[in-house]
Amino acid sequence: MTDINRARDQICRVGASLFDRGLTSGTSGNISVRLDDGGWLMTPTNIALGTLDPARLSRFDGDFQLLDGDPPTKEAFLHFSMYAERSDAAAVVHLHSSHSTAVSILRDVDPDDVLPALTAYYIMRIGRLPMVPYFAPGDPDLAHAVRALAGRHHAVLLANHGPIVAGTSLLNAQSAIEELEETAKLFLMLQSHALRTLTDPQVADLRARFNLS
Repeated sequence: MTDINRARDQICRVGASLFDRGLTSGTSGNISVRLDDGGWLMTPTNIALGTLDPARLSRFDGDFQLLDGDPPTKEAFLHFSMYAERSDAAAVVHLHSSHSTAVSILRDVDPDDVLPALTAYYIMRIGRLPMVPYFAPGDPDLAHAVRALAGRHHAVLLANHGPIVAGTSLLNAQSAIEELEETAKLFLMLQSHALRTLTDPQVADLRARFNLS
């Protein structure tokens, strides 16, 4: 983002869009954007994403020190864990979206790749989705667990909690987390049915075709 005011407005627009469509509720969910000066903008604590004020967003410097705005989300450490391992990350979105969170509570899923390859767009926007083990909110070990996976995965699912996704732009991160939520919804809808997932060669073709890591 070259214009901090544009970044503020975009965070608020994306937050309102996510909230209005029921992808986050109450004061859950948080958004951050990396600034050109090395700092970050982040949504404040205890504020619904549908009622964000651009002037009250939390602004950090490159040393993670709060410069101005309201106190940041209590999950700021999750965002910084993603940024620390992903130099390409320009934005991070974390939600407690219903279907993704429901999948994070299921017992018999593969923790190395939680959701199957149901659609091409899931592979293109998410790829593989590892599960981070459960930690209590605010536990510093959660940051370490996220950071251990963030270098290899731009999206992870927090057990009994919800997804967190990094993107090369805020709109990229938004699109990815929405695709994750829709795939989680499909997965839950199809639990009692035999699945015809994409084959390994089909997934490999998508990775090669779209230069996916």
